[in-house]
Amino acid sequence: MQIQTPNWVKDAVFYQIFPDRFARSKQPRRRLLRNVSWEDWDAMPTLQGYKGGDLWGILEQLDYIQDLGINAIYLTPIFQSASNHRYHTHDYYQVDPMLGGNLAFQQLLDAARARNIKILLDGVFNHCSRGFFFFHDILENGPHSPWVNWFKIENWPVSPYNGELPANYVGWGGNRALPVFNHDNPEVREYIMEIAEYWIKFGIDGWRLDVPFEIKTPGFWQEFRQRVKAINSEAYIVGEVWEDAQQWLDGTQFDGVMNYLFAGATIAFAAGDRVDLEQVQGRSYHPYPPLFAAEYAAKMQELLQLYAWEIQLTQLNLLASHDTARLLTIAQGDRPSVELATLLLMTFPGAPSIYYGDEVGLPGGLDPDSRRGFPREAHWDREILNIHRQLIALRHAYPCLRRGSYQVLHAQGGLYVFTRSWEQEELIIAVNAGTAPANANIQITNLHGQLDKLLYGRAEVKWSKQEQSTQLDLRIPARSGCILGKAKQ
Repeated sequence: MQIQTPNWVKDAVFYQIFPDRFARSKQPRRRLLRNVSWEDWDAMPTLQGYKGGDLWGILEQLDYIQDLGINAIYLTPIFQSASNHRYHTHDYYQVDPMLGGNLAFQQLLDAARARNIKILLDGVFNHCSRGFFFFHDILENGPHSPWVNWFKIENWPVSPYNGELPANYVGWGGNRALPVFNHDNPEVREYIMEIAEYWIKFGIDGWRLDVPFEIKTPGFWQEFRQRVKAINSEAYIVGEVWEDAQQWLDGTQFDGVMNYLFAGATIAFAAGDRVDLEQVQGRSYHPYPPLFAAEYAAKMQELLQLYAWEIQLTQLNLLASHDTARLLTIAQGDRPSVELATLLLMTFPGAPSIYYGDEVGLPGGLDPDSRRGFPREAHWDREILNIHRQLIALRHAYPCLRRGSYQVLHAQGGLYVFTRSWEQEELIIAVNAGTAPANANIQITNLHGQLDKLLYGRAEVKWSKQEQSTQLDLRIPARSGCILGKAKQ
């Protein structure tokens, strides 16, 4: 079977936004709440408080997003909910009124499309919330409700709020706030398929699927793909799977997954023993123990062999998300760790994803701390922002970074060197994660000429001709990286 994935994703640089925390609209709008006392924007976030970010706020920041080089946005859930993260869905057909409702979302979609920016929504289809109408009917009518078989009711009476009593229904992770759907019920299955179709027709460019591994009904995700792709063959379907995802990446289900296997290894190499263990505990990715270059090379090769190449090019690669601590905090404030990891992110096969605020040095520990308000401009780390701008621009400028093969040239000590090649275009990327300058003498046999332009970073570069090959002598400062190539004509 020939695997087909959306072409645009190969050229995408994603920006993940948590809508309540990115931006409040500054324009006078028709608001649900005019005089509400939002949680202070700059205060530490709480589990249940709202800061009042909305979709109009995102729309007003599209110039900033586009200027950064972003051409795709992944929004964490936006449907009506009684939680700031909105993973507790009340109504799958209504954008939360606090975010501006369906009207604001339509305006955001239109404005993004005018800039050729794609929009990806978060599909929370494993579970809903106690406020979801169908479940609420069960709370009112008990076993007489027509919706009883939509959920996994185990006994009566159900107890949605009183923790002293058994819930008597299945909640995700044992959480009674999140009733799990009965996906074996054909009506439930059809309901979810129609939601997926509705928003694709509305104009979104794909779905990020929350905990899709929890849905074990045979054929469910195969049907989901068929029905979404029937409406838009270029729609992107990406699953939240933290570990080996081969069973979902066979070409019949998802186009990619959130690539935490990349994140864990890359942080372990770039940050090494700077990793704050408290910030990575209890998570299914492994940014610790530290990796040397040879171990990192082995992990990257293993990762690149897990899935078909067409799938590799549409993986969603990341360093942080709303479910992890932010890299700057994991690395205990060490800026070079952020730079080296971002360099590796922007030069790896697959679509890179930046978690809002990471590009300006926003810190944050484990949830809810990783969901802080986007910082005011006076608090931006300009050096980290400049690194992101440069690397994103290079990714857009060189197709080999988006489609090219990936070959390791050297991996010893703290120094990792590899090439990206596509047609006649080649780049050499080198990362020195060590605390001392690193030297390498690399024999190269298959380059189309010398790459003598330093496109990024600092290094001493010397080329010399051998009989059958070319030798590259590299000297790279401690805790830094570079990209070698040919200047664009």
